Amino acid sequence: MKYLLIAVYLLTGFFINAQEITGNELLERAIAFHDPQNNWSTFKGKMLIEMENPKGSPLSTVVEMKLPNNYFKTTVKKDNYTIESELDNGACTLKLNGSTSIFPKIKDSMNISCDRAKMMKNYYTYLYGLPMKLKDPGTLVADKVIKKTFKGKEYLVLKATYEKEVGNDTWYFYFDPKTYAMEVYQFFHDESKNDGEYILLSEIITVNGIKIPKIRKWYYNKGDVFLATDVLRKASVLD
Repeated sequence: MKYLLIAVYLLTGFFINAQEITGNELLERAIAFHDPQNNWSTFKGKMLIEMENPKGSPLSTVVEMKLPNNYFKTTVKKDNYTIESELDNGACTLKLNGSTSIFPKIKDSMNISCDRAKMMKNYYTYLYGLPMKLKDPGTLVADKVIKKTFKGKEYLVLKATYEKEVGNDTWYFYFDPKTYAMEVYQFFHDESKNDGEYILLSEIITVNGIKIPKIRKWYYNKGDVFLATDVLRKASVLD
């Protein structure tokens, strides 16, 4: 009976925690864990990210961000090619194997463009800037916090949608109920179809005082099909 009462107390406490905390309060606690010094807005860092997937050769990407300077650059290495895409305060520079002279057909076949450079800037600053990026204008954080068991662990889950000008997907962010560390995120294009993907996060690399997940394992929501693993091999501060 003693142990039963303890179990009931713990479960009840978790339930109350999920009900009493609001979405914005959960977000603030998660940011306090990942970015305790509020450094994201002045982030200047360089990251080596390697993607491994079962259907293709490994892909190595060096990402350089200087958010205060509106500077972003990726250097992608795959097979015998090195593609550099740089956005420097609005100016776009593209290079293939060190040269800015790239034939249009090669640009098209290898998807080298300023539009893609901007898309990758949004991609990396969003995913590697979470959960801080949920404070951005146009993000609609649900007030209600959900309690959910996922992969055998109980989480506090935050739902986020976006104004039409920002995006159409629905996102869920899973936080450890004790530390408020972000351990999973999940998105749907159409939740009724169970489409989209979920990403399992593990380990931590700290750069600029920000705790960034080191490993991201991607899966389709439908069927739990494994897609790829992104590994943050190393990170450093830029001047």
